[in-house]
Amino acid sequence: MTYNDVLSAVFSLSAKGMDFGTERTRRLLDALDCPDKKLKIIHIAGTNGKGSVAEYITEILIAAGKKVGTFTSPAVFDYLEQFRVDGTPIEKELYARAFGRALSCADGATQFEVETAGAQYAFVLAGCEYAVVECGLGGTYDATNAILQKEVAVITSIGLEHTAILGNTLLDICKHKSGIINGCPAVVSGYNAGEVVEFFKNLGAKVAGKYENPPMYGEAQKYNAGLAIEVARLLKIDETSIYTGVNRAKLGGRCEILTAKDGRIFVLDGAHNPAAFKPLAELVHGQFGYVYVIFGSLSDKKVCQNLAIINKFAKKIALVPCPSARNISMEELKKECLEAGICADEEESVTAALENTGEKVIVVCGSFTILKEAKEWIEKRL
Repeated sequence: MTYNDVLSAVFSLSAKGMDFGTERTRRLLDALDCPDKKLKIIHIAGTNGKGSVAEYITEILIAAGKKVGTFTSPAVFDYLEQFRVDGTPIEKELYARAFGRALSCADGATQFEVETAGAQYAFVLAGCEYAVVECGLGGTYDATNAILQKEVAVITSIGLEHTAILGNTLLDICKHKSGIINGCPAVVSGYNAGEVVEFFKNLGAKVAGKYENPPMYGEAQKYNAGLAIEVARLLKIDETSIYTGVNRAKLGGRCEILTAKDGRIFVLDGAHNPAAFKPLAELVHGQFGYVYVIFGSLSDKKVCQNLAIINKFAKKIALVPCPSARNISMEELKKECLEAGICADEEESVTAALENTGEKVIVVCGSFTILKEAKEWIEKRL
């Protein structure tokens, strides 16, 4: 199968939707000759910060001379960025080979399950020693938890999200996330409520502190970097490599600032829950004051709460649809605005919203799914 054939077949599995559980993924990994048993796996769960922590750990391992595969989701700017070897998206030929084989063994698996198993197989084919693997949703019943052997389980900050699936309290959600701690050491971020920290301490997890000078913006990033540093020390990585790697880390779509040739400033941030909006709000308040905001959201988010935070730094808000089956309808989005006491305009797309404003500072936020379109438009003007 060609790359395009395999890609099309993988995407077609999205029709199955989400179906939680680890059994199908385990069967798929077994059929691929257990690639997860051939890798030293760092498994990451949490509500916010998973992508950032994965990036820090990846860069630390690269700095230490280790070959590392990284599996994160969702894709923000390019589909293959979810599957990286030494920080670079895998080649199309490797994707076709690894995921073509995974498809041949799929036997009813969902898209994410095929991607989870295919990523581990691709990393083995690429000769990786380590794999950094981010949970999709939750922990216990997430497809990534089919992985049998782990070097360390990592818990980032935890908040109230996906409550219909994970439960209505922080402790309910902790129970789901803690499911990734399977016969391995664990580290939990200190950027958590006291009850969350205590829950994981009682399971034997080490509590990570913070690193004061991370390359990414926000108080949360100090703890994300600190968490990665603690993980690296458990892996016996030398201190020089640890700090070299941490300071190299860079991740698009997280308080990312771009300046166009005409001097206009664009801030791209995939924040989609109240806790994740905090660094963005701090950045905008501190550097720009009141700004023009382009906002899109998926239907399963705390939209009203998110809008209330945005309204504190927005002088005008443009509502746009997300390119996702989980997109909230414009009608529902307008209802959320009314509930939050916010007056907002409607635009047919991110591109239209960008074209129709002459504002000097523009923030695009609310969902990772709208950032690709925004960045493609902005990059033509850099």
